[in-house]
Amino acid sequence: MNYLQERTRMVESQIRARGVRDKRVLDAFLKVPRHLFVPEDQHKSAYGDHPLPIGEGQTISQPYMVASMTEVLDLSGSERVLEIGTGSGYQAAILAELADRVYSVERIETLAGKASTRLRDLGYDNIEVILADGTLGWPAAAPYGGIMVTAGAPETPKPLIEQLDMGARLVIPVGKRHTQIVEIHQRVADDSIKTSHSTACRFVDLIGKHGW
Repeated sequence: MNYLQERTRMVESQIRARGVRDKRVLDAFLKVPRHLFVPEDQHKSAYGDHPLPIGEGQTISQPYMVASMTEVLDLSGSERVLEIGTGSGYQAAILAELADRVYSVERIETLAGKASTRLRDLGYDNIEVILADGTLGWPAAAPYGGIMVTAGAPETPKPLIEQLDMGARLVIPVGKRHTQIVEIHQRVADDSIKTSHSTACRFVDLIGKHGW
């Protein structure tokens, strides 16, 4: 299978065609080999328009959803970014193409270990995978120029809001267990938080002190 051809088709038909326009985001999706972030028996399905299981009851998200949420962060390349929910490591790799450094928090030890090894083998030396409760964020490297949550929460965890840098955005699916809306929280000039809403979605549960 020609994976570069599959990636190109994915970007054109699933991502660009649905309105994602940021060239840096599109280039990141063309570069990162999505098939290497799923089990080998799923390689042929890796570039399809749907999530895929990665073990431990978790999934790699639909490509468009990853791209849409990534574009919202509006990264310039100089930021420290926090990701909550490492999973396969795919979203972390995309973020690593767009930011200076990525801190990715995962609560499941086996997934954290596999993702860390995979990312290291692919040459990503600007990603740190951390085994911890992601609903608490990662205060050690705060504040962040962007925060991405890849699991659905009943409400936005307060620690994540507190770890946002000025002007930065937090993107998180919020709602019920089987359906959420992507919320965007941005720290603005008077140090208040501006909140808006994006697309409907369905993510696995955000588990932790400030989650389910």
